[in-house]
Amino acid sequence: MSPHSPRVVRLTRLKPALAGVALALTLTACGGTDDGKAAGADADAAPQGVVTRAAAEKIADHYQEVNNKANAARDAKLLATVEAGQVHAMDKATYTLFETWPEKQQKAYVKPFTYEDRSYVIPRKGTATWFAVQARSSEDKDNSVLLVFDKVGGTYKMVLSLWTDEEPPKPAVDRHGLAEAVDPAAKVGRFAPSDLGAAYADLLATGGTKEGKALASSAPVTEAEKTFQEADTKGTADGMATKMFFPEPPADPSAYALRTADGGVLALFPAAHKQETLLKERYRSSASLVPSDEQSALGAIRGDLITDMFQGQGTAVLTPKSARITAVDFTHVDAK
Repeated sequence: MSPHSPRVVRLTRLKPALAGVALALTLTACGGTDDGKAAGADADAAPQGVVTRAAAEKIADHYQEVNNKANAARDAKLLATVEAGQVHAMDKATYTLFETWPEKQQKAYVKPFTYEDRSYVIPRKGTATWFAVQARSSEDKDNSVLLVFDKVGGTYKMVLSLWTDEEPPKPAVDRHGLAEAVDPAAKVGRFAPSDLGAAYADLLATGGTKEGKALASSAPVTEAEKTFQEADTKGTADGMATKMFFPEPPADPSAYALRTADGGVLALFPAAHKQETLLKERYRSSASLVPSDEQSALGAIRGDLITDMFQGQGTAVLTPKSARITAVDFTHVDAK
């Protein structure tokens, strides 16, 4: 969850900071439909989608073009013309962290790519303001991505970007090929889609004694519980410091949800947490926490306490009986 831990040095023997190691967790995305165009002989009487398939394709093409240009220049202002919400908060920080990456990773990141094998998930007009595009990257044929586009300031911008390496659940569609959007504030069993970020953060903060207790077992849940247990029992910096996690509001609280073909709900949600690394009192007169390269790039300095902020996103499958988080992805966005 938070691998960017500082190390401890004795004050009389200060050394350069160690580089942080990024942790990537697999994401699961929803399925798509071919288009949102009207079906049947009487097209005028058929319901309309939030956008037409042609419009969705044009929006995705424009995002792809601008995204490539912005990535090459690490231009957050340019990226903001086509991107917003939770994912933009994450990507701005990614640009800051770029210089801390190995050269091979930097070259791969700025290489232009295209979204291929696209399918479009378009809800009925009047039920949502957003649509989604599922695709594969020309740079990564094994995984697929779900791009969620919502209207921000009158313009469609990409607000969530979720990768998957497994078969996603298929969305429920009507006879016109339109998807069924679900109110993200409506509970499906124990949780509403908008509740899931807080439930996940509870796993890190308490090991799942509060909201997280009702989550079904899954790889991301098990990993979060392990992170809490290790931080609680071992601390960090060879036991010289404590590590604690705290829930935080996401940069953008917007969640999205779709009815799936099997009657469940696929939830796409934002999440955030804070990590505090504190040198134990008995060491404070003779040692200091030294930030990693990532922490230094984000503003952290040597001292007794380093605070890291993480913004993220995730997916979950909800039914009346179960809430299973299938994937999470976090970006280190601030440190002090």
